[in-house]
Amino acid sequence: MVATLIAVVGISGCGVTTSSEQHESVRPEGRLRELTAAEEVVVDRAEQLLVKKCMEQAGFQFWVTGVESAASRKASAFVLDDVSWANKHGYGGQFRRDAEEARRNGPNGSYVNSLTREERVRYRTALDGTPSSGVVSAALPGGGTVKTPRDSCHVRAKGQLYGDFKTWFRVEKIATNLTPLYVPDLSKDKRFTKALAAWSLCMEGKGMDYADPFEVRAELDLLTEGLSDAAAHAVEVELAVDEAECAKESSLAETARTLEGEYRAKKTRRYGEEIAAFQRMRLAALDRAKDIVGA
Repeated sequence: MVATLIAVVGISGCGVTTSSEQHESVRPEGRLRELTAAEEVVVDRAEQLLVKKCMEQAGFQFWVTGVESAASRKASAFVLDDVSWANKHGYGGQFRRDAEEARRNGPNGSYVNSLTREERVRYRTALDGTPSSGVVSAALPGGGTVKTPRDSCHVRAKGQLYGDFKTWFRVEKIATNLTPLYVPDLSKDKRFTKALAAWSLCMEGKGMDYADPFEVRAELDLLTEGLSDAAAHAVEVELAVDEAECAKESSLAETARTLEGEYRAKKTRRYGEEIAAFQRMRLAALDRAKDIVGA
């Protein structure tokens, strides 16, 4: 379970363990904070607008599409605890289906398919860059190194938003990959295992045998395989609402949130400067993004 918990908690980046946004941006006055889901949408849209401008300057067309909505960003939580969200969106499967449809049949994909082979290569080079022009690298807290081309329209857009791409790439990769440092200890904490057992018992009372939320996710594809979108959504909603109700009844969501705060603070102190820089650069990017989107 530890490896899966690391992966799922890591999806949400800088420390949101459950789906409740009410805890996302709360910080003592004067201290740095995380962006809310709605603010992340603004930043992502601004980045897409900057990419569009860059691609057009390179001689290509580009459409701003596929910016993940604030609602869909709750779908990657370790455990759902927002009953109203679950009742409306299930596990967010429709968001994923819509995104896949947009990737397959959206204007950017259609445009790329209309280009010659040589033009497609130039398009991809302009958009994503190529290692032949040099790379930027960052060491991950849990080990290993990630690299990305040093120049592309994506890189230029991020540079305009965050101020310095090389610094941003390093601190972002550190701040969003801290979970291997604390999740192994968190998952063994008696407060967590007790809450998880209570969650499982609650689900059993609803007629379902699941040891943890990961088992629900793992079985979901099998339960919805071959179903229409509407039928798959109905299955998702029923399961997700049960999970969210049990997360509240067992205090699993609140326990996980509290423990993540405790263990993250203890185990990631040596990265304090990088985390603070990540937060500062995100807040600065939000200010720039508001101007870009507003314009």
